[in-house]
Amino acid sequence: MAFVITLDLTSREPIYEQLKNKIIKLAASGVFEAGYRLPSVRSLAKELMVNPNTVQKAYQDLEREGVIYSLPGKGSFVSEGVNKNRMIQNGAMNQLRKSVKQCVIFGVAKELVISAVEDTYKEERV
Repeated sequence: MAFVITLDLTSREPIYEQLKNKIIKLAASGVFEAGYRLPSVRSLAKELMVNPNTVQKAYQDLEREGVIYSLPGKGSFVSEGVNKNRMIQNGAMNQLRKSVKQCVIFGVAKELVISAVEDTYKEERV
């Protein structure tokens, strides 16, 4: 592989989601261009030392979201004309959901979370 994907096995985020987000990030940053052939499920699973079902789930989610497409017998490829802004937004929303889940777990009031989001929007739109 010409790129490096690292996974945090101690993270609360599922491995397949970490992998999915890394692939989205690599595509959004231009490391993976449209038409780039991703490693096979088996070879990537072996490289990352994870169960092939984990890689398959990440690939299935990415395909459902239109980030990649698969050709039987040929492999999985980064989709042509993928909107990089959409991929970036999806990644950002995944991170937000993760943060909100942590707030729920730690008992942060919904109103405080909403207020923090609104304040951040005000600060960033200066």
